[in-house]
Amino acid sequence: MDWDAVADEKRARYAETHGELDERGLVRHGNAAYAAGLALLMTGDPEAAEWLRRAAARWRESWDAGEGRESWGRPIGALKASLLAGDEAAVEEFARWTLEVDSAASESPIGRYAGTLALLALGRWAEARHVAESLRARDDFPQDVADALAFIAAPDVVAYIEAVESVVESFETREEYLEEMRVADTALVLHELARRRGIEEALPSSPVLP
Repeated sequence: MDWDAVADEKRARYAETHGELDERGLVRHGNAAYAAGLALLMTGDPEAAEWLRRAAARWRESWDAGEGRESWGRPIGALKASLLAGDEAAVEEFARWTLEVDSAASESPIGRYAGTLALLALGRWAEARHVAESLRARDDFPQDVADALAFIAAPDVVAYIEAVESVVESFETREEYLEEMRVADTALVLHELARRRGIEEALPSSPVLP
């Protein structure tokens, strides 16, 4: 895939809308910025961090612009984008916000996923493991992602490696991707969280990874 061309396309789409954006417009902007960031990440372009930061900011703004709550994809996206951008200040800010909106106690597995990401990002390992274990017990959440989260928190290096390799494989074999971006962003985020836990194992070689 020509990732430079993809990045150009996504940046152009981000620039299409002018003026004040409503909730949906902010979400679309966040999606386009994230896609641009992932494409640039795949090429090793340092500009990726700036687009990932933009994505996080737009998704955060969209939460405030909305009348409803529990749109858990937005705090998840903001956290993932900030982790991939290596923006420590933003990671802490978005992680604390994600917990403030009661994600970890949500009945929704996606809410609990957001809470687990936030707890891991803040280094609150025991709490993260507790929430991750609740995800492992469910049949409406990807088992390998739940396993990887729990094994990062534990930590259990061997079990984590097996789980994250399964996550990568799932991205290699799926047919649908956010913004049609064939990038295993979840595996990249898990890798970053594992690194924070002292797990320095490399991800497997894959066409869906940089």
